[in-house]
Amino acid sequence: MKNEIYGHFHPDERQFVDRAWDWVTAAGEYHETKLTDILDPRQGYILQSLVNRHPDVIVRWEGGHAGAERRRALVAPDYRELDGEDMELKVLAITSGEQKFLALEHGDYMGAILGLGIKRSKIGDIHVLDDGCHVVVTADIADYLSLNLHQVHKVNVSTGILPLASLRAGEVKLEPLEFSVASLRLDGIAADVTRLSRSKILVPIKGGRVRVNWKVEEDPSYGLKAGDMVSIQGFGRFKVLEVGGLTKKGRYRVQIGKFV
Repeated sequence: MKNEIYGHFHPDERQFVDRAWDWVTAAGEYHETKLTDILDPRQGYILQSLVNRHPDVIVRWEGGHAGAERRRALVAPDYRELDGEDMELKVLAITSGEQKFLALEHGDYMGAILGLGIKRSKIGDIHVLDDGCHVVVTADIADYLSLNLHQVHKVNVSTGILPLASLRAGEVKLEPLEFSVASLRLDGIAADVTRLSRSKILVPIKGGRVRVNWKVEEDPSYGLKAGDMVSIQGFGRFKVLEVGGLTKKGRYRVQIGKFV
C-alpha cells in the first residue's frame, strides 16, 4: 500500500506521507483523532488525498476564513461529529503607534515571529491590515508570542490575543507584471519575474527551492499555465494570471501577479 501511495508524490514528500497515512489509519482502524499542526496547501492536498482513500475516515479543516491558504486539520473516524470541535487556533493581533508600522509587510511579520524560535507549522495565514496585522497561530504558542513579540523590523509593537471569530482577513496584494516570452518554461518566466539570468535561476530550481502549486519542482523546462502559483525561496512568490495567444513573432504574452 505504501509503495502505491508513494508513486503519487515527490520523494521529498515521503516523510510527510508516512505521518499523514499514520493519522488516517489510526482514525480508521483504532478510532483515534489527530489534530495536526497548520499545514501548507500541498500538505493539505496530500492529507485529503489519503483521507479519501479510507472509507471510514473524515477530516475537518480550519484556517480562520473560507479562503485560508494554511489550515489545520482534525482527522477522525467517520462517525464523529466534528463541527463543534475546538481547533485550538487563536488570532495574534499586532498594533503599533509608530508611523513606520504602516510600511511593514508580510515578510517582516513572518521574520519577527520565526526569530522567536517558532516553527512555521505553528503559524497560519498572516493578514496585513491598514491598521495592523492579524496572524492565525496555534493556541499553544499564542501566550508566548504575546509576551515576547515586542518588535517587528525594528518597529516597536503591541500584541493581543483574540478568538478566531475576530479574525480580519487582509486583502491579497499583487504587483501586476507582463512579459512576452518564447515559451512557458518555468526557468524563463521565473528569471523574468526575479530579474535573474537564466543560469542563476537554475540554482534554486535544481536545488529544490522552487515550488509550483506548493509542490517541489526541479525541472527547469516545466511548463507553467494560468493559475499556477510559484514560490522561490528567498525571492517570494508569484501567480500566473493569464496566458495570452501567440504574437506575430510567435511569443506568448503572460500576465503575472507578484505577491507584495
